[in-house]
Amino acid sequence: MTPVRLLLCDDHAVVRAGLRALLSSADGIEVVGEAATGEEALAMAARLSPDVVLMDLQLDGGMDGVTATRRLTSECGGTGPRVLVLTMFDTDADITRAIEAGATGYLLKAEHPDGLFTAIHQAASGRTALSTPVADRLMTRLRSPSPTLSPREHEILGQLARGSGNREIARTLFISEATVKTHLGRIYGKLGVETRAGAVAVAKERRLLE
Repeated sequence: MTPVRLLLCDDHAVVRAGLRALLSSADGIEVVGEAATGEEALAMAARLSPDVVLMDLQLDGGMDGVTATRRLTSECGGTGPRVLVLTMFDTDADITRAIEAGATGYLLKAEHPDGLFTAIHQAASGRTALSTPVADRLMTRLRSPSPTLSPREHEILGQLARGSGNREIARTLFISEATVKTHLGRIYGKLGVETRAGAVAVAKERRLLE
């Protein structure tokens, strides 16, 4: 059996070393390189042609894991490597952004080694691989009704999607910045997110933006 060629991308050298040591014990997996940044991952993927890139989401400096994932999966015309996210973060916004960027799977760093090995093989075959907590979150979200936003909250969400800041939103909608902040807090609560980017990502996923 031809081994799965794997590229590691994590900004912590100790984590990369631990993963390499762990994966050396797995049948059918060959670590062909290590990248510390999104930029390095893109360059090394072009040079080494891995089957799977094991990608952390939070990378220090420059390109984050989501952007690197999008570049890896979109710039190669479907012939590039599969991207398997391995992260500590399991918020709805993080999961949504990674999957929308083209990730084949989403694993948490608490995953059992055997689960990681299986997921790498699944990703190499183009099959979706999700940690159980991630799959549970996705199922819960699919089963729950879409949040109901007020007309004003829809307006503010639309402004967020355009990249407007609080002051610009306030000026456009003829309300105070304090009112904008109040509405943002309600929007975040309804969408289950903590950031502007997360709100936009979830809103797009649930088709709340016109």
